[in-house]
Amino acid sequence: MLHNSKLALTFHSLFVVFLLAPLVVVMLVAFTPNGYISYPTNGFSLRWFAAIFEHPAFIRAFWNSLYLGVAAASISALLAVPAALAIVRYSFRGRDALVGLFLSPLMIPHVVLGVAFLSFFSQIGIYGSFWALIAAHVIIVMPYTMRLVMASVFGMDRSAEKAALSLGASQWTMFRRITMPMILPGVAGGWILAFTTSFDELSMTIFVASPSTTTLPVQMYNHIAHTVDPLIASVSTVLIVLTVLFMVLLDRLYGIDKVLIGKG
Repeated sequence: MLHNSKLALTFHSLFVVFLLAPLVVVMLVAFTPNGYISYPTNGFSLRWFAAIFEHPAFIRAFWNSLYLGVAAASISALLAVPAALAIVRYSFRGRDALVGLFLSPLMIPHVVLGVAFLSFFSQIGIYGSFWALIAAHVIIVMPYTMRLVMASVFGMDRSAEKAALSLGASQWTMFRRITMPMILPGVAGGWILAFTTSFDELSMTIFVASPSTTTLPVQMYNHIAHTVDPLIASVSTVLIVLTVLFMVLLDRLYGIDKVLIGKG
C-alpha cells in the first residue's frame, strides 16, 4: 500500500491552510463588535449577525438567488440530458457546431454577456423580469451541466439498454429505469455546479437584475460600494456555514463521491 511522504503531507497541509485561511479570517471578522472591519478584534459579538435581519434587502436578495439558482440549474439539466444523448450517441451534420454553441458561454466574458442581455431584453420588453434573469442564467450555466452529462453518457455501458429493449421495454421505460439512473451522478453533479455558478454570479447579473430581482451577490456589491462594514463578513459567514451543512447533508444522504466524480 502506497503512503504519502512527509514532504507530500506537509505540502498538502500547507495548501489546505492556504485555501481555508481567507475563509477563516472572514468568519472571525464577522464576530467583531466594532463598526468597521478589523482583525484581530478586541472582543466577541453577534452584533453583525443580528444586523442581517435589520436589512431585509439582504434576506430578499438571498431568496431571489436561491429561487434563481434552483430554476436555472433545473432547466439547464432538463435541456442538457436530451442534448447530451443526441450529441454523444448520434452523428449528424452540424454536431460539432452545436457543441460549440452550447459551450460558447465559457469563452465569452460575463461582462460582455451582461451588456448583450441588457440590450436584447430591453428591445423585446422583458428587461427586469425574473424570467429574463432565469433565461440569462440558464445560458451561462448550461455549459457546466452539459460537460458533466456528456461525460456520463459517453462513459456508460449500453448493454443494459439493449437488454431492456430486447425484453420488450419501451424507449421511455428504458430511459426512465435504465439510462437516467446510470447517468444520474453526472446530472446531479452538473446540477450542483450549475446552481453554485448561478448563485455566485455577479458580473453578468448586475446588468440584468432590477431592484425587484436583485440577487445576493449584487446586493453585497451594492452595499460595499456605499459602505464597508462587518455586515458583509457576517453574510459571508452565514453562506459558508450553510454551504458546509449542505455538503455534509449531501454526503450523508447520497455521497459526495457519487455526485462529483461518479464513484459508485
